[in-house]
Formats: sequence, structure tokens, C-alpha cells
Amino acid sequence: MELKHINGFSVTGIKVRTTNAAEMDTSTAKIAGLWQHFYQDVMPQLPPGSKIYGVYCHYQSDYRGEYDIFAAADTLSADLLEESESTNIQSGQYLVFSKTGEMPQAVISLWGEVWEYFNQPDCPHHRAYTSDFEFYKSANEVEIAIAVK
Repeated sequence: MELKHINGFSVTGIKVRTTNAAEMDTSTAKIAGLWQHFYQDVMPQLPPGSKIYGVYCHYQSDYRGEYDIFAAADTLSADLLEESESTNIQSGQYLVFSKTGEMPQAVISLWGEVWEYFNQPDCPHHRAYTSDFEFYKSANEVEIAIAVK
């Protein structure tokens, strides 16, 4: 993991609003369906070299509240997909975690590392709950950037 300053940027994608509690129950989980829709219907329309992001934002409070998640790309526009929306990754300090491996297991495993890190009683960083994101660097490499105070 590495502490980095990241300059803000915008991406466009499709979104759902959910909670971590809802994602623990397959009958109420929305994230898997969001990504299935993205890879099935959106990805084929993107130009080669598009950067793919999963953006967590508009937090109601903290990890217990509602938040939006976008399956997004840096090259997607409303012209390509009517249901798309834009969102901003805010400028600031981020802890960046990285993992290589088969998707989606690598990203699931990496989120486990993120949760473990922030659940330590002596964790030196506190989440900002502004914008967090996954950046899919390649078919088998992902980074998760968590905004910190």
C-alpha cells in the first residue's frame, strides 16, 4: 500500500445505490449485476485503451450507510449510452492498494485487505468517505484507492 496525492478527474458510467449490508445478501446485492451489465452492454462500445474504474461516492455517512457505485470508463459519454452519468473522483490523499490475479477474485481479495487494514485498532489513517475507486490496470491487475483524511 502507498499513500499518494491524486488529482481529481471525471469518469462516466452506470450506477446503483446500495449498502454494504445489502451486498452481503444475494437477494439484495446490486454490484455484481451492475458489473455484468457494464461488461455485457457497455464495454463492447468502448474504444480500445479505455481505462475502467469502479467508483464509490456520495456516501450517506460511513461504511454503514448508502453509497453510489459506478462502473465507469474514462472514454464513455452520454452519446454512447443514454443511461450513463458522470461522477468526479475528488483531489486528495489516497491510500492505494494493489493486487494481481484472476478477476473478480483479485478485487474481492484486495477489498478484504482494505477492510482488514482500516479495522486495525491502531490504524494510522482514517477514511474520508468522499470518493474511493478501483482502477483496473489490466485484465489481471487492480488498484483500490481509498480517500483518507
